Amino acid sequence: MSGHGHGHGHGCGCEGEHEPAERGLEYGLYQKIDLEKLQCLNESRDGDGKLVFKPWDQRNDRNKFVDSDADEELLFNIPFTGSVKLKGIIISGENDSSHPAEIRLYKNIPQMSFDDTGREPEQAFRLNRDPAAELEYPTKIARFSNVQHLSIHISKNFGAESTRVYYIGLRGEYSEVSLNSNNNKEKQC
Repeated sequence: MSGHGHGHGHGCGCEGEHEPAERGLEYGLYQKIDLEKLQCLNESRDGDGKLVFKPWDQRNDRNKFVDSDADEELLFNIPFTGSVKLKGIIISGENDSSHPAEIRLYKNIPQMSFDDTGREPEQAFRLNRDPAAELEYPTKIARFSNVQHLSIHISKNFGAESTRVYYIGLRGEYSEVSLNSNNNKEKQC
């Protein structure tokens, strides 16, 4: 059975669960978010959108969450402190109809508003209910390889009037961006 060349099983993102500690390290991008500038549109209480970006070992903390306000939609504008290659996302909500059912991801559109959500997303996912924060949705890495700003549009839930989110986990790689990157336009690998 050997000689298949698949390495040590890290690339698939399917079965073969990672060790929890290792998986927690992979979901460390929350530390690279500029939380002061993070926006969540249509949050029922100002500032709650920031609470769902938390360490892996706190992903099942039910005391910190965000509820949508006027309808089921939420729009997170997430600035990073550098450049990110986004590889996967986990979204956890309540195990009922308030759980997000669909997300649309956009990159590098700072200050995005609901008016902008009509444009084609970089990627969209239909979600399953995931109260335990176990399901990862792998991104198309080629589309998310140089992300300074990520917008997550939760466009619908499973039928409730409002949406509740407990945890958003972002997996990927981070690199610093030099401040005078204007003369540094070519892509760095």
